[in-house]
Amino acid sequence: MYQIPCIIFAGGKSSRMGRDKALVEFDSIPLAYYQYKRLKKLFQKVYISTKTDKFDFSAPLILDSSKEFAPIFSFVDILKKFPTFFAISVDTPFVDKEIIETLLNTPLEDATVAKTSKPQPLIGVYNSSILPIFEEGIRKGELKLNQLLKRARVKFVPFKEDYRFLNLNYPTDLKRAREVLKTLP
Repeated sequence: MYQIPCIIFAGGKSSRMGRDKALVEFDSIPLAYYQYKRLKKLFQKVYISTKTDKFDFSAPLILDSSKEFAPIFSFVDILKKFPTFFAISVDTPFVDKEIIETLLNTPLEDATVAKTSKPQPLIGVYNSSILPIFEEGIRKGELKLNQLLKRARVKFVPFKEDYRFLNLNYPTDLKRAREVLKTLP
């Protein structure tokens, strides 16, 4: 099991989904619980970053200190608690052990981030050395992770299998993911 803490980011607006993505049913359980259960098999400590305790299952939470819906605020809170952590979005259920292991085994500077056809900033390893860049971004009102990562020492790790990084942003994505899930062993 990995010693580094794993943080599941589940505090977004879910405006494109039309309802809270963390709570949509996936494999007969809430998506956040699906992610938590499978990641607990890989990491000693798994936390859920969220704005409120909205779950009907027990898991350690890290409550976001900001009222704004941007993950950068959670990153700052988390990096003040943990010098290094693995980040994963609640809506990426096919990021598997192989991807996680590849990211964890890549030499870390400020961050190691997965990249498919585009960077996946909510799937990666983050080091507290990036904290000043994130804090400066907040002070300047620059809240986009991809923009702030351009100022940091980041190793982007390429992956070819886009479906493994499927983000469940829309109801059609959720439907597609449920179909993919049926084909997995």
